[in-house]
Amino acid sequence: MMESQTPTEPTIFRTAKFQIGDIVHHRHYPFRGVIYDVDPIFANTEEWWQSIPEEVRPTKDQPYYHLLAENDQSTYVAYVSEQNLVLDDTGTPVGHPEVSSLFTGLENGRYILRSGHAN
Repeated sequence: MMESQTPTEPTIFRTAKFQIGDIVHHRHYPFRGVIYDVDPIFANTEEWWQSIPEEVRPTKDQPYYHLLAENDQSTYVAYVSEQNLVLDDTGTPVGHPEVSSLFTGLENGRYILRSGHAN
């Protein structure tokens, strides 16, 4: 006998605006970075999401980007919603120490992923 199944809403994925290797900066906070991975929708913890102040908390149903990020004081890894990123058109390389392990260099304003690293 078959169990009855409740229909579920299909998950709608938007096409990501940015690509791996793009240099971006945050729309509101003073940091920039290079994208090294993309999640089609939010894929971090609920605790992390709740820690963002409600008045600026982004929706979960959009692409989220993993960045090798930098600001004036340090380098780090950031996880940022698409709505909070803008392409960085300064042409300045990102100074994160892990950039050279993932990318071969800059070409036309975008980092080129090393072969052997999956997108």
